Amino acid sequence: MNKRLVVYSIMPVVILATVFGSLNTNVYIDFADYSVKCLDLDFNISEDLSQVNSEVDSEDIEDCFFSPKLDKSFIGFKEALAFKESRGDYFSVNSYGYLGKYQFGKHTLELIGVYNTDEFLNDPELQEKAFIANAARNKWILRRDIKRFIGKHIDGVLVTESGILAAAHLAGPGSVKKYLRSYGAIGFADAYGTTIRNYMKKFSGYDTSFIIGDREAKAIL
Repeated sequence: MNKRLVVYSIMPVVILATVFGSLNTNVYIDFADYSVKCLDLDFNISEDLSQVNSEVDSEDIEDCFFSPKLDKSFIGFKEALAFKESRGDYFSVNSYGYLGKYQFGKHTLELIGVYNTDEFLNDPELQEKAFIANAARNKWILRRDIKRFIGKHIDGVLVTESGILAAAHLAGPGSVKKYLRSYGAIGFADAYGTTIRNYMKKFSGYDTSFIIGDREAKAIL
């Protein structure tokens, strides 16, 4: 009698242990793989917003920037910058009138010898020449600052030549000079909130030795 009671009392425990044991697969599920962070799930955007080139520029969502997986060559530098500016669209015009793949302003184009914006917008080869000419001009203007600040940290960001040239494309060489020489105290943000610091960090470490500083650089076909 007692033996039967012991057996019947143990059986439920054995059954429960067997069931729970079979449910343990020892498989680790990383839910980060299924995250929708940074995905734009609202497809109902206005036509105006579709022209904006820098809406997502907040420090809080900096990791949401997706760019082509390119190396750190000069080609990688200019294509990553173009992707940030216009998603690489030669025919893009944003809501502030900035033009082309690299989003040039009319004044900057005039400095490098381009006066016909319609021709510029419809000529990819001229746009590539303009990017190189502008980078060469900026590198000449910032030559002393490049030599002085490369390798230092400003506002938590390592200063590199490519970061400086990217920031100059965004803000102009004069604003970059002020930022570097004030060690980040004098900043700059464009109309969409993108800062010099954003670009110096985002485009750090590319090989821009291809660009030779040239005070009189022009975009000539």
